Amino acid sequence: QVQLAESGGGMVQTGGSLRLSCAASGRSFSSLTMGWFRQAPGKEREFVAAISWHGGTTSYADSMKGRATISRDNAKNTVNLQMNSLKPEDTAAYFCAARGSSWPAGSPNDYNDWGQGTQVTVSS
Repeated sequence: QVQLAESGGGMVQTGGSLRLSCAASGRSFSSLTMGWFRQAPGKEREFVAAISWHGGTTSYADSMKGRATISRDNAKNTVNLQMNSLKPEDTAAYFCAARGSSWPAGSPNDYNDWGQGTQVTVSS
């Protein structure tokens, strides 16, 4: 099991940027595929981005392509999500998640461990 803690959420205006971070502890972080998901009120949890255990492979939701960058630092046990050109429809709670090293990893059902989430609010 791995413990995950997100940070970096907040409120920004349309067009702004935020950098979310997720700190991991417990199970060997460097062997895990890591993902970011989000959930808006009344909606299902949806995939945002994922990164392979070695960092060499990434995947993004169509809605985030060109606006988000996922990265990881295995020495620091962290995974980050840089989001630019934010829109009101990006408003949601954002969750960090971990799973084994398998790929692809775009479904919430693929992940075993989750953080508590950090709120992102984009005002128009």
